[in-house]
Amino acid sequence: MTTWGLVLETTMGAGEGKRTEARVLAHISGTHAEALAELERRARGYAPEHPRSPRRRRLFRDGDGFLLVVEGALQSFATRFTVAELLEDSAAGSAQAPGGAAGAPDGAGEQGERYADGVPVRPAWLGRDDLP
Repeated sequence: MTTWGLVLETTMGAGEGKRTEARVLAHISGTHAEALAELERRARGYAPEHPRSPRRRRLFRDGDGFLLVVEGALQSFATRFTVAELLEDSAAGSAQAPGGAAGAPDGAGEQGERYADGVPVRPAWLGRDDLP
């Protein structure tokens, strides 16, 4: 079963200090449609930190996600919600290849011999037949 990440990218700060930050809201196992439905539910209920006094709120659907634009007294703030297939997660201890197959290609995960600075003597990509 495919694992989907529900990703939020939002405007943080104000004025000259505005910046975009991203975070994963949740992981969903299931179909793309199920993940998109959960993402929409979260987008509709999301209350951004900025602006402090919202005047107008608009939620747009865009491909695999949603865009929330909240207008304040002086500035607008945007939050993008995206559903994306999880291909790899270092915290999980293994890679997930496209199509849901777990693990790395043969030989790609082997540590092997390394130089003193930690660089592998034999690159992980060498000998792989799944690369162009």
